[in-house]
Amino acid sequence: MKNPRILALGAHPDDCDVKAGGCAALWAQAGCVVRFVSVTNGEAGHHKMSGDELVKRRTAEANAAGAVAGIEYLVMDNPDGQLVPGLEERHKLIRLIREFAPDLILTHRPNDYHPDHRYTSQLVQDCSFLVGVPNICPEARPLRTSPMIAYFADDFQKPLPFKPDVAVDIGAVIYKKTQMLHCHESQVYEWLPWVGQLEGEISEDPAERQEQLKRFVLQYSEVGYEARALLVNTYGELRGNKVEHAETFEGCEYGAPLTAEAIKRLFPFLPQKDS
Repeated sequence: MKNPRILALGAHPDDCDVKAGGCAALWAQAGCVVRFVSVTNGEAGHHKMSGDELVKRRTAEANAAGAVAGIEYLVMDNPDGQLVPGLEERHKLIRLIREFAPDLILTHRPNDYHPDHRYTSQLVQDCSFLVGVPNICPEARPLRTSPMIAYFADDFQKPLPFKPDVAVDIGAVIYKKTQMLHCHESQVYEWLPWVGQLEGEISEDPAERQEQLKRFVLQYSEVGYEARALLVNTYGELRGNKVEHAETFEGCEYGAPLTAEAIKRLFPFLPQKDS
C-alpha cells in the first residue's frame, strides 16, 4: 500500500502548525507526503505591516516552517480577513485538492470565532463531494476515491464541543513543532502578543523567547479527559497515562468514513493493533 498523502488546510500561515505540526513531523518521518496550506495569504495578520510586504514575509516563514518538518507549505492568494465560501474560492480549492489527491484532509471545525476559519471549514465541506464530480472544474481530473476529512481540535462548546476520534502522542517531536512555530516570527513574537496585549512581556533574549514559545506551544497540546481515555486506548494504560503533549482530531461526517482501519493506515506511527 502506498504511503498516505495528508493535506492540512488552515485559514492562515501558522494555523496548521499550531494544530498539527507534531503530526506533520511524524508523518514526514514515516515517509508520508504532507502538504500544509494556508487558504488566505496572511496580509492582515499584523499591527505594523500589511499588504505584499507582509504576504512575502509570512510566505517565507511558512516555507521555513515546512522545511523544519520536511513537508511542503503552500500559501494561497485569497485575501486575509476577507475569505468567503463563494464559487471562485470553492473552485480554487477543488483544483488544489484534485491536484494533490489526498487520503486525508485536516481543517478547522465550522464553529469558530474567526470567519476565515469558519469559511475554510465550509469550503472543505462544500468540496467534499464535488471533488469527484467530472463536470465541476472539468479541466482538473476528478478524484475517484473520496478523501477522509478530520477537524483540528478547539475549545468551542456551541453548538457542539470537539470530540476526538484520534489522539497522537507528540512528545517525541514537541521540539520540532516548537521550531516550526519559531519560524513564524511575525506571529508568535509580534502579532499574537500585540493582540493579547502582552507585547511588553516578550523577551528580546533568544533563549528566553524559546522558553516563552515552548509554553505557547504546550498550551495547545494539553491532554483533556476525553483525549486521555483515547490515548490509553491507543497506546496502552502505561504509556497513555504518561503522555503530556498530544494532537487530536475529530472525524467529519463528509467524505470517506474515518474508520478504525482507516486510522491505522493514515496514522502509521500509532501502535498497530491486530484487527
